[in-house]
Amino acid sequence: MAEFRFTLVTPERVLFDGNAQMVTLRSGNGDIAFLRGHAPFLGTVEICVLKITLPDDSVELAAVHGGFVRAAGDSVAVLAGVAELASEVDLARAERALENAERKVREFNDAAEIAALARARVRLDAGQVKRTR
Repeated sequence: MAEFRFTLVTPERVLFDGNAQMVTLRSGNGDIAFLRGHAPFLGTVEICVLKITLPDDSVELAAVHGGFVRAAGDSVAVLAGVAELASEVDLARAERALENAERKVREFNDAAEIAALARARVRLDAGQVKRTR
């Protein structure tokens, strides 16, 4: 499969900058996959597990908590407010955050708590999937 340049950046650092065969994520319009030569695209990134299929067919996952994606030419870039590679997720901390978020949603059931719950689930999902491969 043909490769393209992919970059995942947060305000604090570059999490990934290299070649990929495919990148999948959840945009504002639903799930989308990017391959080399993708039509020009600019959109939002929802809270999701982003999947990077590398040239050697291995997979890198990242928990992404919103942002923007841009595809132009043979490159795709995701600019995320917060993101974490699956290999960096502290599972014990992520489980505690999920339990705390679930409790707060039951107590307050407001938009901020529901968003916190979604972020906690994504972090835990990314971290657990990476460790089972």
